[in-house]
Amino acid sequence: MIRDKLTPLMQKNNENEKFTGLILLSGIDAPGITESLFATLAPFSIIVLDIEQVVITNRLILTVLVTLNPVHQKAIEEDLAQCAESLDVDIATLFTTSTIESIGSKSNLLHVIILSDKLLPSTVSALASVISGLGANIERITRPASNPITVIEFIVSGISQKSLTSSLSSLAPLHSIDIAVHKSGAMRFARKLVQLDVDSTLITQEVIDLLAAKAGVFEEVQKITNAAMRGEIDFEQSLRRRVCLLKGLPQSAIAQVQDELILTPGAQNLIETLHGLGHSISVVSGGFIDVIEPLISRLGILHFRANKLEIQDGLLTGEIQGAVIDRAAKAQALREFAALESISMEHTVAIGDGANDLDMIAAAGFGIAFNAKPAVRNAADSSVSSPYLDSVLYLLGITPEQ
Repeated sequence: MIRDKLTPLMQKNNENEKFTGLILLSGIDAPGITESLFATLAPFSIIVLDIEQVVITNRLILTVLVTLNPVHQKAIEEDLAQCAESLDVDIATLFTTSTIESIGSKSNLLHVIILSDKLLPSTVSALASVISGLGANIERITRPASNPITVIEFIVSGISQKSLTSSLSSLAPLHSIDIAVHKSGAMRFARKLVQLDVDSTLITQEVIDLLAAKAGVFEEVQKITNAAMRGEIDFEQSLRRRVCLLKGLPQSAIAQVQDELILTPGAQNLIETLHGLGHSISVVSGGFIDVIEPLISRLGILHFRANKLEIQDGLLTGEIQGAVIDRAAKAQALREFAALESISMEHTVAIGDGANDLDMIAAAGFGIAFNAKPAVRNAADSSVSSPYLDSVLYLLGITPEQ
C-alpha cells in the first residue's frame, strides 16, 4: 500500500532538509511499469531531477534521480519494495545527503558519435580507456541507430573538445570506426551550411571519366589522373590536359552522360533531411556544370560552382571557360555561400574525398572525409567509411527520427 507516514509536525521540522535519491529498476519489460513506479513515488515530497529508461530486447532498465525529504526515506523504501514485488522486477535505492549530480546540471558536455559496421567489445573498451585515461567521465551511452550501420553516442564530461578529438582520432583506423566529437548545447543544433563535393561524393562516378569514355580517350585520361594523384602535376594542369583530350566530342554526349549519373546511396536522403531541418546545401565540383546542373536543380540545391566546358558549333573545344575550380576556389565558394546564407564559418560543414577538397575541409567548421584517401582522412575532423552518404547525418548529431 502506498502511504505517507509523516505527521505534519515531522514534515515541518524537516521541510528544509533534503536527501538525494537514486532509484534503479530492472526487469522484464511490460506495459505499466513506468506508471506504477511513479504512482508509488507520487504521494511523497519528491522532485524528479533526471530519468533514463532503456529497453534492450525485452530487458528494461529505468533509473530515476530525485530529491526527497529525509523522513520519507523508510516509507519510500517500503513502498518501492511492495512495488517491485507486484511488478516482478528488481528495485534498488541509494539515499544520501551528498549531492548526486544530474547530467542536466553539468556544463561543457561533449557528444562522441561512433559509426561502425560491426561494433566489437574491444572497440568500446578502447574508447572508454582513452576517455578515462584523460580524466574524463562517460555520463551516458545511447544507440541512436542500428541500421544500416550501428551508431553509438557517448556523452562525456571533464575534458576539452580539442583534447578528446585528438586522443580519439588514432582509434578510428585501428578499429574501423568513424568518430565525431561535438560540444553540447544549442550551438550543436544551429542552422548549418553543408557543402558537398560531386565526383565520388554526391555521385558514385567521376564525370570526366564518363566524358572520356564517350570520346574514346578513357585510358589516356586515367594516366593523367593517376599522375596528378601521385603529385607529379597539379590539379589545374591535369584538368586542362584531360579536357584537351575531349576536343571534338559532340555536345550531345553531355546529355548522355547526364542520364548516366548515379547518386551515391543515401545522398537524396541526406539532402532532403538537411533541407527539411532548415539547413542549407551547396555543391562545388572540379568537374563540369554542363553535366551536373540538371541533377543539382532536381535536388533543389541553390548554391553551386563548377567548371564550364567551352563549346563551339556543337563540339567541345578542349578548353575550359573561365578560372578553374581548384581546391582554393572550393574553399572560397564555401565562404561566399556561407555569407549569402548569413551562416558563420563555425557552422559550415564540408564533405569531400580528394586532395582537391582539402582547403574547403580545412576552412569549414567541421570537415568530413567521405570514403577518402588517407591524406584527406587525416586532415578532416571526421570521416565516413560506409558507402551511405546519409551516414553523415549521424556525425552531425541528427537522429533517425529527424
